[in-house]
Amino acid sequence: MMRRVWALSLGLLLFFAAISIYAQTPSPALLVLEKNDKSMAIVDPGTLKIVGRVPAGEDPHEIVASEDGKYAYISNYGAFQNPQHTISIADLSAQKALPAIDLGALRAPHGLEMVNGKVYFTAEGSKVIGRYDPSTHQIDWTLGIGQNRTHMLAVSQDESRIFTANVNSDTISILDRDKNGDASGWIQTPISVGKGPEGFDVSPDGKEVWAANSHDGTLSIVDLASRKVVQTLDLHTKFANRVKFSPDGKLVLISDLGTGDLVVLEAAARKEIKRLSLGHGVAGILIVPDGSRAFVAVSPDSQVAVIDLKTFSVTGRISTGKGPDGLAWAVRK
Repeated sequence: MMRRVWALSLGLLLFFAAISIYAQTPSPALLVLEKNDKSMAIVDPGTLKIVGRVPAGEDPHEIVASEDGKYAYISNYGAFQNPQHTISIADLSAQKALPAIDLGALRAPHGLEMVNGKVYFTAEGSKVIGRYDPSTHQIDWTLGIGQNRTHMLAVSQDESRIFTANVNSDTISILDRDKNGDASGWIQTPISVGKGPEGFDVSPDGKEVWAANSHDGTLSIVDLASRKVVQTLDLHTKFANRVKFSPDGKLVLISDLGTGDLVVLEAAARKEIKRLSLGHGVAGILIVPDGSRAFVAVSPDSQVAVIDLKTFSVTGRISTGKGPDGLAWAVRK
C-alpha cells in the first residue's frame, strides 16, 4: 500500500513539475540573448518579466525560434579573435540547453534565418553561408560567397532568393536560384552600397532592400527590379546596427549602437519621423507580428526597451543580463 501511495505521490510531483515548467514558458515568448552572460532569457511579453534562462554557448549573437515555437537556435560567433564553430540549441518548453550543432570547419557563424523548418546561417570566418536541417541533424547545403565579413542574411519564403550583408566588402549580395546555369545552382549579384553595411531588411512587398551602412552613417535603398541603389539617405548615425520594416511596410526602424538612438523612418516618404534616445547603445530590434510594439536591445545598459509604434514612446523596460542583443519571437503551435 505504501509503495502504491509513494508511486502515486511521485507521479503527481513529476506531473505538476512538468506543468510548472510548461507554464513558465509563455506563448508567445520574447527570447533575449544576453551576450556577456552567455545566456538566453525567456520573457513573458505581457508582464515583461523574465521567466527562465538557458545557457547559450560561447559568444552568442543572433537567435531564431523554430516555427512550432519549441526550439531556439543561437549562433556562437567569436568574431576575429576566437571564431567559434557551433550553433547552440535551446529546448524552450523544458528550458534547457540541448547538444550544440558542430559546424566543423565553418567558422564564426552569425546571421540566422529560419525558413520552412531549416536554419540558414552565415559563417563569416569562412566566407560561406549554409543550412542546417533539424529533421536529419545535418548541414545539408553550403555556398561560398567570396565576400568579406558576410554578417547577416535574409531568405525568401520559397527559398529561391537569399540576401547577405557583406560588411567589409561594402556590398549587399543577391543570390538567385539557377537550375540551368552555374554548377552551384546559384547566381550571385553583389551590389555596392555605402561603407560597412551590416543591418538590412527586405521590404514586405519584396521590391526593395534597405541597408544601414555602419561606417558612414548612411542608408542605401536598393531597387530589386533594377538591382541598383536608387537612393542614399544620410541619417547621421554613428554605428548603425540593425534595420527592421514594420509588417505593413510603412515604418523602418534603425538602431544606432554608437549613440543609443532608435531612428524611425516613414518608408513611403523615405524620411525620418522620429528619433528616440534609448540609452548608451542599441542593437537588436524585434517588431511583434501585429506591428503594435517593438522590443529594442539597449546593450550597454542591460535593458530591452519597449516601444509603442503608434505613439513612438517608451512604454516599458526589461532588465536583463549583461549585453542583450539578438531577439526572437517564439509562438508555440
